[in-house]
Amino acid sequence: MKSPYKGKTGLTRVWNALLYSLDGLSAAFKHEDAFRQEVLLALVLIPLALYTPAAGLGKALMVASVLLVLVVELLNSSIEAVTDRISLEDHVLAKRAKDMGSAAVLLSLLIAAGIWLAALRQLFFA
Repeated sequence: MKSPYKGKTGLTRVWNALLYSLDGLSAAFKHEDAFRQEVLLALVLIPLALYTPAAGLGKALMVASVLLVLVVELLNSSIEAVTDRISLEDHVLAKRAKDMGSAAVLLSLLIAAGIWLAALRQLFFA
């Protein structure tokens, strides 16, 4: 069965993609506590990164690491939503999928923390 959402081209496709993306961000903010917490953290950390005396690349890495956490959280939330849509009963594969999504979020947080620690160390202890 062909999707009714496919086949659009040009600016219509781009516009629709933008609207779907905004819907996704809105749904994540509305329904996902972890995403809201990470957005609040981003609202603090991104301006902080931009105001540090770090070089451009350092600032870019600090901002990108925070955005990476948000991206991975969105993917994790989508895995959880699809898994719950299929079935709410306990199943080893559902648990595995959700645990792997959670592990991805943890790794993205560790990456962000490592980048921030390295950047701040270089700024203040070099």
